[in-house]
Amino acid sequence: MPLQLGIDTGGTYTDAVILQGGREVLAKHKSLTTGYDLSVGIGGALGGLPRDLLGAVELAALSTTLSTNSVVEGRGAPVAILLPGYSEQQIAKSGLREILPADALIPLAGGHDALGRELAPLDLAFAKEKIAAQNEKVSAFAVSGLFATRNNAHENALRELISKTCGKPVACGHELATALGAPRRALTAALNARMIPYITELIKALEETLRRHGVRAPLMIVKGDGSLVNARTALRQPLATVLSGPAASVTGACALSEKRNAIVVDIGGTTTDIAIVRDGRPELCADGARIGEWQPMIEAIRVFSAGLGGDSEVRFRGKLALSGRRVVPMSLLAHQFPEVLPKLEHQLRAAPNPRNNRFALRLQKNEALLRQLEPHEHDAWEKLADGPIELEPLREDDRELLRALAKMERMGLVIYSGFTPSDATHVLGLSAHWNARGAELGAEIWARQMRHLYGCGGWPAGDAAAPCREVFDLVAREISGKIIEAALNRHGLLADAAARNLTQLLAEIALRRARGLEPLFQLNFDADFPLVAVGGPAGDYFPQVAKSLRVQLHLPPHAEVANAVGAALGAIVQTARVTVTQPQFGVFYLFHGESPMVFEKLEKAMKTAHEIARREAGELAKSAGASSVETRVHSDDNHVRHDIDGELFVSATVVATATGRPELPAETGAQKIAAKTPAKKRKAASRA
Repeated sequence: MPLQLGIDTGGTYTDAVILQGGREVLAKHKSLTTGYDLSVGIGGALGGLPRDLLGAVELAALSTTLSTNSVVEGRGAPVAILLPGYSEQQIAKSGLREILPADALIPLAGGHDALGRELAPLDLAFAKEKIAAQNEKVSAFAVSGLFATRNNAHENALRELISKTCGKPVACGHELATALGAPRRALTAALNARMIPYITELIKALEETLRRHGVRAPLMIVKGDGSLVNARTALRQPLATVLSGPAASVTGACALSEKRNAIVVDIGGTTTDIAIVRDGRPELCADGARIGEWQPMIEAIRVFSAGLGGDSEVRFRGKLALSGRRVVPMSLLAHQFPEVLPKLEHQLRAAPNPRNNRFALRLQKNEALLRQLEPHEHDAWEKLADGPIELEPLREDDRELLRALAKMERMGLVIYSGFTPSDATHVLGLSAHWNARGAELGAEIWARQMRHLYGCGGWPAGDAAAPCREVFDLVAREISGKIIEAALNRHGLLADAAARNLTQLLAEIALRRARGLEPLFQLNFDADFPLVAVGGPAGDYFPQVAKSLRVQLHLPPHAEVANAVGAALGAIVQTARVTVTQPQFGVFYLFHGESPMVFEKLEKAMKTAHEIARREAGELAKSAGASSVETRVHSDDNHVRHDIDGELFVSATVVATATGRPELPAETGAQKIAAKTPAKKRKAASRA
């Protein structure tokens, strides 16, 4: 039976499991994710697994929520995007101005029309000047040309120019999305470029750590649709991994629960991800997955991903609310740095202030961002190497350092600590993996802050449990609301504010019902779709959530490492699409690569499209690491009824899907173990 290693790197924990035969969990281990040096957390997870089993692993597969978290939190590496043929209106519509500075948006003459004809020559001299100006500011570039899906010549030329000018990674829009819709494709390219340094660092750290632990198996990465690609392919298209963690959790939840119909909910440190599984298959997004506020053009499992997790900061926004921002929980801070406990005790004795519970820590090391720091900000960065820095004393003693830390936090180099749902569960005795005293102090400090600064809460002084119970109920209500919202979104029923108000109302009704207050209005989910909950905090919150929503709850075994289990179970799936249109009667255009092909006969155009799609899908699958490939081809045709000509062909998209298993070593894991086992033991085991 083959041995598979599944690894999931999340915002809080890195999980590792060894599976046998795709079902049996032989070993598992969790270790804190170390954002500043990912290899430390990965090494901790692998170090908790038996060395002999690691040496016998035949396939290693990684899923991650780091890229999902960065999109939800609005973080990412600095990038610039070149936009040949784009108008100012299209740039404004894309949302690029919300994630990139003005000088990083570079419109250029060029682009193509809907038939793949050049609109204007590409000004390579001007483009080179702009690339050179951005070189020291960015970690990667994105390129998105107008109608590049119909002719990608300008994108290819700019990618080559960037490579020659500065050698930085490049994300091209035509390689990420084949559908029309220039603004969304530009956003997709920019988000992809922002992920390249994250995924590059993660894969590099993982490969080095696997070698150190004696793992020689091929490394695969989970894509957002649940399929696998090799590391080389993932580095070219890191945005394909943006829902890697949620996709792996769905696969793992279904395998561990053995449910073919389910509402799968995975709660982690930063996000809660919800997916519907029917007949053993999760639904795929036809129009791109929604991640937080964004909907890039990526094919992925239909996951409703919300910025709600165990590490979400609890804030006051007119009322108690969960921030979409991840912070370091006070219990985790005290677990890693016990020296902060006396400082928290001092905060509890002092007057409340807005900087209560605030310590700054290093989050990540990005050379492009570090180059943008002033000398005194570099000094602040170096001081963080000694451990967390308390913010409140800096208000009087070193305001320059305080401002430097605030700037680095906005840049994503630094993360703050704060009071979170994870702290609440530690105070209530539901969790015990971090420092309970840190959680208690954080809860009391936070409760005083809420009462005295914001007039929120009537909790008794010195009572840490009462505010934590309220926070617990808040999280349960928010999760219930997100499940309802995901169900409404599935049917396109959440298009306006009225629908969102309905969601809040239904969530409140569900919470009151959990408290024994029966409403006149009843809400019931389909009884054939139980709630399958996975993730570290699943056992804390979902019994109450299931009770309030009146759904059957399954907490499968090994639910806390479901993502890592799902990572090991994927197959390689690659898709190629070729478009054929009839822009004028009797003339058929086939769009693929840098130059459209023109045909007089539809049959010839479609035959060629099938051949190209089949060949490209197979090549992509083999390039992604598949040993043997099976390819299926179908076409989605668009016809209209014409009064004179009858049935009239308008367009067709030919889709080829190539599937295969990752290529494994010639010697199996079982053979490796057997080779290391003395003959007498093998004979005894055989007789037994």
